[in-house]
Amino acid sequence: MIHLSAAVRQNLLSLQGTADLMSKTQNRLATGLKVNSALDNPNSFFTASALNNRASDLGGLLDDMGQGVQTLKAADDGIQAITKLVEAAKGKANQALQSNKVADRRRFAQEYNDLLGQIEDLAKDAGYKGKNLLAGAGNDLQVTFNEDGTSSVTISAVDYTDTSGALGLADLTVGTSGTLSITESALEAGDEAGDTLDVQVGGSTVATIDYGAGTTAEDVITALNAIDGVTASTDGTTISITSENGDIVIDDSNTTADLATQTGSGYAQGSFDTDTSVNTSLASLNTALNTLRSQASTFGTNLTVVENRQNFTKRLINTLEEGAGKLTLADTNEEGANLLALQTRQQLASTSLSFASQADQAVLRLFG
Repeated sequence: MIHLSAAVRQNLLSLQGTADLMSKTQNRLATGLKVNSALDNPNSFFTASALNNRASDLGGLLDDMGQGVQTLKAADDGIQAITKLVEAAKGKANQALQSNKVADRRRFAQEYNDLLGQIEDLAKDAGYKGKNLLAGAGNDLQVTFNEDGTSSVTISAVDYTDTSGALGLADLTVGTSGTLSITESALEAGDEAGDTLDVQVGGSTVATIDYGAGTTAEDVITALNAIDGVTASTDGTTISITSENGDIVIDDSNTTADLATQTGSGYAQGSFDTDTSVNTSLASLNTALNTLRSQASTFGTNLTVVENRQNFTKRLINTLEEGAGKLTLADTNEEGANLLALQTRQQLASTSLSFASQADQAVLRLFG
């Protein structure tokens, strides 16, 4: 067994203590932490762990909030675009109201229907990551704000993929003209002195045409073309007649040389054919615009709520992590100063140990 003098042992213990403190200081400088485990400071370690865990949980929710914001923005973009299309449809209705030509009104009705189709397609395309707030059932969005799920907001989806639903905009009937064909030979065989042709459109007489002896097909065609909404032409054999305002019926008044009653078919009234129906469409369009603006406001409010909670959560995470850092982070300036002081202490302790050893060696001089 080796026996050390009290002085040597005391200096050795001091050196060992200094080395241990230097090791801890160097570890703090290397990791940046003054509390690396529960052994360093149980209270600070577990409190910081709880704060960091909550910050981590909120960080996961923060990602979900960000995706919720994007979903709301996609829906809002969709509503803005749909609003412009509804305004364009309203423009078509106003154009129809200003026109007195049935053909033009029916063209505007078809363009109106095309715009409604674009609205439905746009609503279907307004989704984000599989969630579409403009596509109705199954698309409600829930955004959770805290780690235990007790704070959240649910955003209800609306269905604009069918304009006849929430927007109340059904497709219009474009309308078709009635048609009638009469052979020239049949027409010319029925004329006779004093005879006339009675022309009815939609059940009402609109003209009486002279059908006396010698009246030709061209004469009748000219007379028909003079009637508002009626168009007639011939290919040399058959006279083709169209009527925009109803099915046409032609019959002669004198039946001695009878022209059999000629009845057209195929007429369908268009939704823009009358001012009354156009005004009805305009009222529906105004209601749809109000609905869109109201829904845009609702989504805007929801977006504000989610963005505010997103910003609050970011600040809260920073606060939690800062609090955990105050419990565990090392002051590198202080630890650097400590290390310098410990190095000085180590050098002094080594010198002191050397002196103590020299004192023990003095006994060897007796045998010199």
